[in-house]
Amino acid sequence: MGWHQDRTIAVQRRIDVPGFGPWTVKSCAVHVEPPFEITQRMVTLRVHLDEVDPDNAPLLIAPGSHGLGRIPTSRITATEASLGSLPCLAKSGDVWIYSTSILHASDTATWPRRRRVLQVDWAAEELPGGLQWLGIDNVESA
Repeated sequence: MGWHQDRTIAVQRRIDVPGFGPWTVKSCAVHVEPPFEITQRMVTLRVHLDEVDPDNAPLLIAPGSHGLGRIPTSRITATEASLGSLPCLAKSGDVWIYSTSILHASDTATWPRRRRVLQVDWAAEELPGGLQWLGIDNVESA
């Protein structure tokens, strides 16, 4: 997957709130792009169930990019080039915690194997206008 910043959050249902949009549905879950300030206050936890070595498409990050705010798509390549990239290698059981807004990518594995992770995006704030986070405790079967 090419270089990008995560820009959407999962919510229980669509409620039109100023500053939130566009809307999408991914894996039967409603997603919306919130104001980027919300994403900047979030963290992502990745629990690695399998080892991820340099040959198995590790997550790549552009160090320091999380402090740059929303990076326009037209500036992503130049931003990654100026900051460089680091692979996030992991042993089974390792946990990575990083800013959800970090610029990241993943290459194609040169020696593909299992690369299972449990990823949780976490925020410590309520959403406005009646929007509710879609969380582990309120996911319904599809």
